[in-house]
Amino acid sequence: MLLSLFIRGVVIGLVASIPLGPVGVLCVQRTLSKGHRSGFVSGLGAAAADTIFALAAFFSLAFVLGFIRENITLIKVVGGLCVMMVGVYIFSLNPVVQIRRNRAGRTSLWQDFISLFLVTLANPAFVLVFIGLFATFGFSEQTLGMGLGTVMIAGVFCGAGGWWLGLTSVVSLLRGRFRPRHLFWINRTAGAVIVLLGAATVLMMFVNTPVDGILQ
Repeated sequence: MLLSLFIRGVVIGLVASIPLGPVGVLCVQRTLSKGHRSGFVSGLGAAAADTIFALAAFFSLAFVLGFIRENITLIKVVGGLCVMMVGVYIFSLNPVVQIRRNRAGRTSLWQDFISLFLVTLANPAFVLVFIGLFATFGFSEQTLGMGLGTVMIAGVFCGAGGWWLGLTSVVSLLRGRFRPRHLFWINRTAGAVIVLLGAATVLMMFVNTPVDGILQ
């Protein structure tokens, strides 16, 4: 029973993490520019934030879901603007400076973790994804209880973390083929893509999101 719940939690974490949005693009960019550890730790930051969303969805935290319901438009705008700011920063990065910092050991894995954690938290509407996934699997606090639910949520974190480990490992294998001029264009491309994704999120505020129906 416990193993089955954990495995299904892993599947949910994988499914929720696989779509390569701004966080995925940023993890790939960091893996190429700073190395596998930086990309993976950044992904763990995103996985930690996703786990918080999963907790809010599973335990039906009224204040979280109520806040999302009442402020969905503002959430989309603020989250999109935060993503756009990250994109502009990545666009302006000089890969030569990054390489020098890496060699000098002046990069901080803790900063990599926190930055992606905060970027992911900037879009709390993502909790709706977990609400849908839990509904698909028939999971709720009422059906599982706190103890079994905690095991399933642990699986969600491991599934999300496993996805980022696999993705950054594959990207890291290709890292040796890239030179500073390639990284320059990778930064420009990744930054532009992230800005566009953030802008798309802002524009989505004009689309009615059926939040009430999902949260019921």
